[in-house]
Amino acid sequence: MIRFFRWFYLLLLLSTLTGCFDWIRAYQTYLQMDEFDEHFAIQVTDEFNLYFKDPILYSDDFISLARLEPSTIRKEAEGESWRYLFRKIDEKGDLVQPEVKFYFDLDFNEEKRLIRWSFSPMFLQIAPAEFLEVSLRSLGEASINKETRQLRANMDLVDKISSELPNKTQVITQLGVPLSIKDKEKHEQYRYHFLLDTHDIEEGYEDRALCTVKLTFDKATASLVKMAGRFAGLKVSIDYRKYLDNQHENLAKMI
Repeated sequence: MIRFFRWFYLLLLLSTLTGCFDWIRAYQTYLQMDEFDEHFAIQVTDEFNLYFKDPILYSDDFISLARLEPSTIRKEAEGESWRYLFRKIDEKGDLVQPEVKFYFDLDFNEEKRLIRWSFSPMFLQIAPAEFLEVSLRSLGEASINKETRQLRANMDLVDKISSELPNKTQVITQLGVPLSIKDKEKHEQYRYHFLLDTHDIEEGYEDRALCTVKLTFDKATASLVKMAGRFAGLKVSIDYRKYLDNQHENLAKMI
């Protein structure tokens, strides 16, 4: 289900890496997912935190993948903490007031290897923590299609999900009024724009700073049934209906 998760990034970007060493490190991380609890730990507070017990990926790997610099880099006693910050904008590209934002934090150790990936509370409004955890755990038995740059996860763990999906009122309370609403027979699709706070964008990748989030709600129940977005170059699509049917297919694509 993930994709910056699906972005989840990292593990879902395995099929998009172009450098030989990048591919090896990403593939090694992917193999760790087969023994999830041995190599990873999850802590959920107001944020969703994924900890890497045996870190492999370097900070430079994320720059080569996303082609975008982080919003901020904070020096720590034993490493660095990066933040990719996305702010809501209107149709003219101006920041919306009051501010609506979400972020991803990446913590690296003194060797510049990734040791923690954190998803902000706002992001969890559209990708609940329990769904994120099941998706990550399911990647251990996922199959990779290098030609289509997609990863399909084994969703046998779906039965363990007990959380209810967010409803439209809850989401709008957090994200505010959408840019547009597309009316369909049984669904409504809300579209939002977020702009990544970044600098020194590589020529040809300027459009990656714009994040388009599409949220689809069921008209009858007002439940969120699908989330699709592009986060710093990573296309994410989560179809919650497939979770509910126990037939979820998890796809990630980097373009």
